Amino acid sequence: MSYRRDHRAHRAALFDNYDSIEEGGIRASSSYPRDLDERDNDKAVDSLQDRVSFLKKLTGDIHEEVETHNKMLDRMGNEMDSSRGIMSGTMDRFKMVFEKKSNQKVCKLVGYFVLSFFLIYYIFRFLMYFMYG
Repeated sequence: MSYRRDHRAHRAALFDNYDSIEEGGIRASSSYPRDLDERDNDKAVDSLQDRVSFLKKLTGDIHEEVETHNKMLDRMGNEMDSSRGIMSGTMDRFKMVFEKKSNQKVCKLVGYFVLSFFLIYYIFRFLMYFMYG
């Protein structure tokens, strides 16, 4: 992680003089001695090498992130497939239970029991709030 941060922190420093290069800031001219032109060219080459190195490391980091995300998505897809299988099995069991009339009556009875339990619970909770609230 700190490896990526270091590169991102130095990004601005690497691209500081990019505008001046585009605008002709580093340009050979007949008024400068040959040594100055070579030094300017060496500086420009060094700057470009730094930028290429930075971009190479950055693309490597992006590649690692993409690989990590692809692996995570593959795992999620596999988990979704397995949960889909579980859900279809559960739905098949519900269908089997509701096909028989006696099972429907039992399910309705259990549903009414659960509903009445929650109703009584919230009524007592409401009364306790106003009594001791």
